[in-house]
Amino acid sequence: MPHPSAARPRRAAYAPRAVAAAMVTALLLALAVTGLATAPPAAATPPGSKRVTATLFQWRFDSIARECTQTLGPKGYGYVETSPPQEHIQGSQWWTSYQPVSYRIAGRLGDENAFRNMVSTCHAAGVKVIVDAVINHMSAGSGTGTGGTQYSKYNYPGYYQDQDFHSCRSNINDYRNRDNVQNCELVSLSDLNTGSDYVRSTIAAYMNRLISMGVDGFRIDAAKHIAAGDLAAIKSKLSNPNIFWAQEAIYGAGEAVQPGEYTGTGDVDIFKGAFDIKRIFGSERLAYLSNWGSSWGEGYLSSDRARTFVDNWDTERNGSTLSYKDGSTYTLANVFLLSWPYGSPNVHSGYEFSGHDAGPPNGGNVNACYQDGWKCQHKWRQIANMVGFNNAVSGTSVTNWWSNGNDAIAFGRGNKGFVAINREGGPITQTFQTSLPAGTYCDVQHGDPTSGGGCTGTTYTVGSDGRFTATVGAGDAVALYVGASGGQGPGGGSTTVYYGTDRNWSAYNLHYAPNGGAWTTVPGMPMTAACNGWVKRTVELGSATGLAATFNNGSGTWDNNNGNNYALGTGDVTVKNGVVGRGNPCSG
Repeated sequence: MPHPSAARPRRAAYAPRAVAAAMVTALLLALAVTGLATAPPAAATPPGSKRVTATLFQWRFDSIARECTQTLGPKGYGYVETSPPQEHIQGSQWWTSYQPVSYRIAGRLGDENAFRNMVSTCHAAGVKVIVDAVINHMSAGSGTGTGGTQYSKYNYPGYYQDQDFHSCRSNINDYRNRDNVQNCELVSLSDLNTGSDYVRSTIAAYMNRLISMGVDGFRIDAAKHIAAGDLAAIKSKLSNPNIFWAQEAIYGAGEAVQPGEYTGTGDVDIFKGAFDIKRIFGSERLAYLSNWGSSWGEGYLSSDRARTFVDNWDTERNGSTLSYKDGSTYTLANVFLLSWPYGSPNVHSGYEFSGHDAGPPNGGNVNACYQDGWKCQHKWRQIANMVGFNNAVSGTSVTNWWSNGNDAIAFGRGNKGFVAINREGGPITQTFQTSLPAGTYCDVQHGDPTSGGGCTGTTYTVGSDGRFTATVGAGDAVALYVGASGGQGPGGGSTTVYYGTDRNWSAYNLHYAPNGGAWTTVPGMPMTAACNGWVKRTVELGSATGLAATFNNGSGTWDNNNGNNYALGTGDVTVKNGVVGRGNPCSG
């Protein structure tokens, strides 16, 4: 939710409507001429079903690009969400980003070149890009924007004039009145008339331009204040109407506008889930979480339309959810979120703040995590390693639920993973029944799985009966999953991948993940010459029974099998001209 500006509105002469309309038409024509208006978004590589988002709140684009390569890609995040990129009002406060004055990429986070580079770099790391789109409103006052644009409330040259805003010029004061919520002003912000086709086309032109740069999705800010039909009409004008689409529609009991109205266009952020997580982890029993999700009633939606989170920049400041200030309770809540089969998890990664309005350190430049106040929650081992867990257990349901009736719980995800969470005041020792295959597993809460099938920390051995014993410390957790082994597991051994060099690339890398495991660091592992134009790489499988893989030339060109990863089995496997085979092409 945006914060009001201190500036007061003043009226100015309005530019002729024809000038603004002509400029929007010119923008759409330019996109069509260059082929960008209808071009599909650039595909992230490698593609797949990775569902976890990291929201790098108020990070500059160049800092995001570096983090995609160093952390987000290797840890298996599917998406990174950026703060709003468009030109906005001046000021150091975080909420200035939520008061647009134009749709140019000219905010404090970087210019268009930096934005384009960020998108391409994140794609090369296998991470898709979501943009926080502020399309409900413009500014609350007048002045000069971060890119030099002169504006006044209700007059944004080249985009909007007085007639493009709702006629209600008073603040929203009755959330039980739909017209008041969707047609009046949110904290004095000039409210766009999204029922107007001109306004819809102008918004769509901005979003299509971002799509042409490779953007993979949008988070719709203040969606609750835009009629669901208006959002559907805007989305229908996009060059990719099937693009990922998540909407901020905060649940409120008895309110006129409810989150369920927005499922026709995409996902919805589940605020009620975050509120309940704070309540359960803060003062009630974790044992109550045994059926957390859509069955919990109002404010919850079906899992395929739910984007879940522990906190975001608004809620961490207003205290409605947990935040980094809650220590191990906050960490355990994220572990639960990433291990439980409800919705698509979103990990908030922000910075330390002592006042509500505090803007990003260094203007959003992250020199390094854990410095200058940057919290980097997405990189904490206990959270980051659960992204690999989430990827590994995708599609499985809860098995082997256990609780002590109070604040210690454990559960499996099919035969792919198992987690134990202890929020008691002291340690618990328990023999857990799992559905995991027998073998040795890396506890990813206390160590990192290695590419050779090992573990940098604690390991546990699951017996043939599916049982293992662990002592889980107070405020701590244990997490095991297939693909993160701590030694040789079932299936085991190694596989040699042969790649036919039909493309005459000068260098080759194999970028892979053992089934259910984490991907190697981009760009992958170098391959060596085999014979007759083939190159090869031997991979330790650990407990996995095969690989998901893609290949690249070491310079950003990927062979991802027409938008899909190659599925490679055990033993010697070959790939050439997009065809997967078996055996050693150099023998015989």
